Amino acid sequence: MAQLWFRETSEGVTFRVHVQPRAARNRLQGMHDDALKISLTAPPVEGAANRLCRDFLADLLKLPRARVEVVGGQKSRRKTIYVENLNGFELKARLGLDDQPF
Repeated sequence: MAQLWFRETSEGVTFRVHVQPRAARNRLQGMHDDALKISLTAPPVEGAANRLCRDFLADLLKLPRARVEVVGGQKSRRKTIYVENLNGFELKARLGLDDQPF
């Protein structure tokens, strides 16, 4: 059985992302190992990539930024994201991944 790339909690959902900084444009690229791969235009300095990651995911999920938080990997390409009041089904649907077998 494939390992899930997200984990539901009673308050929301956490998931892993793999960030490619300094990309030509912001976009969701699909899966990379057990994480979502995201390209971001921001450089990985002074928290710029973390802020853009949060903003990009909030826009993609159609949620207020206050509900999306980078909770792990602040100085790494591998980050853990927490989204308040969202479950795994909603996460996959909002990302357009609801037909994926993971």
